[in-house]
Amino acid sequence: MTNEKKPYPSRLDKKNRSNSLLNWMIGVVFALIVITGAFIFLDNGDESAQEPESVTIETDTEQQTSGEETNLEEDAEADEKAEEEADAKAEEEAKAKEEADKAAEEKAEEEKAAEEGKVTGGTITREDSSDPVVEETVINTSWEPVGTKQSGKHVSVYDKGSVDWNEKINAISYATGLSQDNMYVMMIKNGGGPQKSIGVVQSKDKSQKYRVHLEFKDGEGWKPVKMDVLKTLEGAY
Repeated sequence: MTNEKKPYPSRLDKKNRSNSLLNWMIGVVFALIVITGAFIFLDNGDESAQEPESVTIETDTEQQTSGEETNLEEDAEADEKAEEEADAKAEEEAKAKEEADKAAEEKAEEEKAAEEGKVTGGTITREDSSDPVVEETVINTSWEPVGTKQSGKHVSVYDKGSVDWNEKINAISYATGLSQDNMYVMMIKNGGGPQKSIGVVQSKDKSQKYRVHLEFKDGEGWKPVKMDVLKTLEGAY
């Protein structure tokens, strides 16, 4: 019987096997490194691609904010201007009202003075009358001639529409305070002399009735000298 010896690996074979294993492991590690690097590169690429979009969004937001601030400033300026215009208008209206009130007050005083038949600088005497148609007799020392367009020797005229007639009407209106468009002329007659006349008038609502005694002053016109406040027109002329 032949004795065969089994072959045993030599040290060289063991070393080769160790080197192969090591190389394989190194290859695996390198492959892992490559794969990991690839993932990192791809992630960085995605972030780089998305970054401009973020910038754009931020820019749009800034523009929107800037636009809103501009609109707010414009609105504030518009409100301020509107408020100034409203204040100016209110001031103008207040001034106009004040002037209107003042004018109305002055007119009321003038009308009151006209009703009483008085002007500044004189005295008014009111006397009871024995005449049954007369409520009182008024004499105002401030009455003056109303002026005249006539020249030369004066002749009293009783024709309606004549210069002398119209000047008599002016004097009666002046004494009574009745405007000519609110006055009925009932009668104008001679007052007892060539330069004297008497006129009887009443307001159109018939609430005021007067008999006015006039006297003509050369170069100055007709002057009221006495006025009777009448109770009635019956028997007044």
